[in-house]
Amino acid sequence: MSVLERFLNYVKFDTQSKVDTEDYPSTSKQLVLLNYLVEELKSLNIDTTIDEYGYVIGKIKSNVKESTKTIALIAHVDTSPDASGKNVSARIVKNYDGDVIVLNRENNVLLDPKIFPNLKDKIGDDLIVTDGTTLLGADDKLGVAEIMDFAEFVMKNPSYLHGGIVIVFTPDEEVGNGTKFFDTKKVGADFGYTLDGAKVGEIAYENFNAATAKVFINGKSVHPGSAKNKMLSAIDVAYEFNNMLPKFMRAEITENYEGFNHLLHINGAVEKTEMTYIIRNHDKDIFEKQKKDFYHNEEYLNKKYGINTIIVKITDSYYNMREILDNNQDIVNIAIKAIKNNGLHPIIEPIRGGTDGARLTFMGLPCPNLGTGGYNFHGPFEYASIKEMNLAVEIIKSIVTKIVNI
Repeated sequence: MSVLERFLNYVKFDTQSKVDTEDYPSTSKQLVLLNYLVEELKSLNIDTTIDEYGYVIGKIKSNVKESTKTIALIAHVDTSPDASGKNVSARIVKNYDGDVIVLNRENNVLLDPKIFPNLKDKIGDDLIVTDGTTLLGADDKLGVAEIMDFAEFVMKNPSYLHGGIVIVFTPDEEVGNGTKFFDTKKVGADFGYTLDGAKVGEIAYENFNAATAKVFINGKSVHPGSAKNKMLSAIDVAYEFNNMLPKFMRAEITENYEGFNHLLHINGAVEKTEMTYIIRNHDKDIFEKQKKDFYHNEEYLNKKYGINTIIVKITDSYYNMREILDNNQDIVNIAIKAIKNNGLHPIIEPIRGGTDGARLTFMGLPCPNLGTGGYNFHGPFEYASIKEMNLAVEIIKSIVTKIVNI
């Protein structure tokens, strides 16, 4: 089975994860694909287990006599809650000509290179696209397919020299819980790579520091006919709070290393309003300053409107893995050399988001992130390059070979 065939098979599984639930995985439908992968790995004679949380771990023993490192290859099966992953209808655009791709004529959903300039680099490639009604699932079923294709190659080519290899598939990465019950001791690897990036040739070893801020606002509801000097609208206070945050630190006007405060959700009435923000920055000091801004706003508005009008609760989510990987540059350099050996120029850019690799790095499993060949994640404009999918597998092969030769 080719990497393409695998991917087209996996996207048929609806594995959308869910926020705000105590269940783990957050949706039972993720387990359908996870259990399917267990059987697929076992059919290749790979020693594979799935635990109570849905973590799939497949282990391939080293076939070299000399001592060598054990590598983990990691991908997540869940797709984003941002768009439906049910009944994905993928199709292949052969030899892309650089023009607009009509995804859904009825709804006028267009994949336009003027809006998505990454398409300009794909002329001549065969692309996998959606029908404009769902996401594709490239994030991260591309990573799953590429790891599985590599695993089959290893098991069918005993002359290919390699150290210990651990294959790991996880649930709930998209809702920030991909490593919640992850046991690095069970995995037993010295380091790993997540395959969860975009353009093949990327090697990312720095990401945002991240936190979630919950802002609770208590108003005073009074009949509007007699509200003068009595009513306090929690909605209006919410607007005031939001407008006090730096205008230049909004997601829609930032890029590269610039951080942001993003109002993700607001729900409210006069009596009570709740807001959820995500706070992001690559720089730890600025990240801490952003959090202080939220507490400063809380203090100011409570002085203005009365104690407990505003309650701010901030929870750190993950940190910039560069803090750890600066001291583990060997595994970054291995990937850079492997990318070059496959005729590509390494792309070293910060992740404007997070990855399970960030948490795993701080849990003792250093874990940079590699590109998979997928683009425009989390929506109907998502697409994948078949050429890059195959290149991603070759890069994995080169990485594992280089580890043997360390």
